[in-house]
Amino acid sequence: MKKVFIFWDNSNIFVSAKTVALEKEGQDAFYKLRISFDRLLKLAAADRPIEFAIAVGSIPPQLRHVWNKLEQTGVKIELFERGSQSEKEQAVDQALQVHMLRKAFDYNGQAGTAVMLTGDGKGFLDGVGFHADLERMHKRGWSVEVLAWEHTCNARLKKWAKDIGIFVPLEDFYESITFLDDENGVIRQSKPLNLTKRPVSKG
Repeated sequence: MKKVFIFWDNSNIFVSAKTVALEKEGQDAFYKLRISFDRLLKLAAADRPIEFAIAVGSIPPQLRHVWNKLEQTGVKIELFERGSQSEKEQAVDQALQVHMLRKAFDYNGQAGTAVMLTGDGKGFLDGVGFHADLERMHKRGWSVEVLAWEHTCNARLKKWAKDIGIFVPLEDFYESITFLDDENGVIRQSKPLNLTKRPVSKG
């Protein structure tokens, strides 16, 4: 069995999840939605040993405790502050791509399974972005699995993942990988995670 490498674009996962929450549970859920990090990690791994896992994102300082929870699951964390003027993420995508390409070279001849948690496939036609780097890894013999919110996932990335590997719509696991919370406590708990609908790469 190939070794599993998880590449996690948390901001993309979280922002898209809020859109799904709005449709499924209403306006309050948009603001109170939280990601169950341990459940999402378990969904990504699908009962396989994890060789490497990296999550990248950006934070306002008051949210550092949220990232601490993810770090406790064994995932390597890299955080970047938002631009002071633009309020946009700085270098997050590029940082994750560096880790992807490093693993592709470090494990040259020992191709693994790249599990990508994102919904962003932009930049493929220009040879940049997650999609382009996943394609480079695939050409080197890596299996590819993309886990993303189908509602917001880049259509080209989704089709490509289905054609050459595995695409897992996170909507199928929405109630297990999310919960609702506010200053008064948990409003909706996560349901148990059922992996029977989670396809995995062969080999």
